[in-house]
Amino acid sequence: MKDETLCLHAGYSPQNGEPRVVPIIQSTTYVYDNIEEVGEVFDDPTKSIIYSRFANPTVMAVEQKIAALEGGLAAMCTTSGQAAILIAILNLCKAGDSFISPIQIYGGATNLFAHTLKRLGIECIFVDCDADEDTLNKAFKPKTKAVFGESLSNPSLTVLDIEMYAKVAHAHNVPLIIDNTFATPVLCKPIDYGADIVVHSTSKYMDGHAVQVGGAIIDSGKFDWKNGNFPDMTDPDVTYHGISYTETYGNSAYIIKARMQLMRDYGVYPAAHSAFLLNVGLETLSIRMERYCQNAQKVAEYLNASDKIESVTYPGLTSDKYHVLAKKYLKGYSGVISCEIKGGRELAVQFINTLKLASIEVHVADIRTSVLHPASTTHRQLNAEQLFEAGISESLVRISVGLEHIDDILEDIHQALNSLS
Repeated sequence: MKDETLCLHAGYSPQNGEPRVVPIIQSTTYVYDNIEEVGEVFDDPTKSIIYSRFANPTVMAVEQKIAALEGGLAAMCTTSGQAAILIAILNLCKAGDSFISPIQIYGGATNLFAHTLKRLGIECIFVDCDADEDTLNKAFKPKTKAVFGESLSNPSLTVLDIEMYAKVAHAHNVPLIIDNTFATPVLCKPIDYGADIVVHSTSKYMDGHAVQVGGAIIDSGKFDWKNGNFPDMTDPDVTYHGISYTETYGNSAYIIKARMQLMRDYGVYPAAHSAFLLNVGLETLSIRMERYCQNAQKVAEYLNASDKIESVTYPGLTSDKYHVLAKKYLKGYSGVISCEIKGGRELAVQFINTLKLASIEVHVADIRTSVLHPASTTHRQLNAEQLFEAGISESLVRISVGLEHIDDILEDIHQALNSLS
């Protein structure tokens, strides 16, 4: 099936007389005929469902749809994109381990990697997203367990050379984790380029309507967890009846371990109603991404021609540093644009405050156009040096172009730019 069809049909196939739309199974628990059957599910939770902290039929339908869209083996939804990133890393790393990540990533992830995980004894080795193979190779340490990156970064809009990152990661027998939030599987399928694990903030384009917070982890099922670097995958898990995930679940080891071990302990599983709302958004994801890309391209070209703008970052522009890589990895350039306003922070804030149609909100990838000043909001925890390393200036404005008529979007930007002095 093509993406348009998967968005509508993957994950749920109603039988004769059953609901056409994925039903909301609003229940925390499930009934069995005898205690022996319950015990069997505790031994192997893939047999059935016992509690909605691990799995729920509504959420499972959405998980299957997301896995199908990404071309993965299986997926697990979480309560947020941040939770998805956390679980994806903790499923591989423990105290004393490390992983590699570009510095040009979402500010919340930067803080998680640089501070919170550091307090847990897990080191993030930061590199520049444009690092070459030699630089990446030198970043590895004996206990480096993964490489992380964003296909299209937030908000600096760098495009990662996924194939090269995957090549280096695999040379060191570790997986590549790609955050595909901004691109979505409609524009980019990282697994096709060598990624092993994909994560999402489903709150963004997948939802599209700003009605639920969620995340997802997708397992490609292609990584060799028996290569000697991941004893937690191969050795018996004393917390779960001595199961060896690789021996019992084969190429599903990663995602099953994440569910049985970490979801059990951290409990970051979404509610059925949240999954229902997410599915409504997923059904129109493919067609929405097409319009987001069309509108954003026109806005980027308009901004690029304005004498009030210092620079525009959008991979759809032929002049953009990442245009060539974007053409390789992306089927469209998404709906998010970064631009720098001439005159610095004061005029950037004035521009934002003067917009009338665009909403000022701490969100992105909505059906409505929104705008934000990252240095004051999402990345305010970073110091000046970290802001510079992340590619964020004081005058940077992030515009998430929505689905309004393009003429109305451009008129709003025009009047706000004309107010600057």
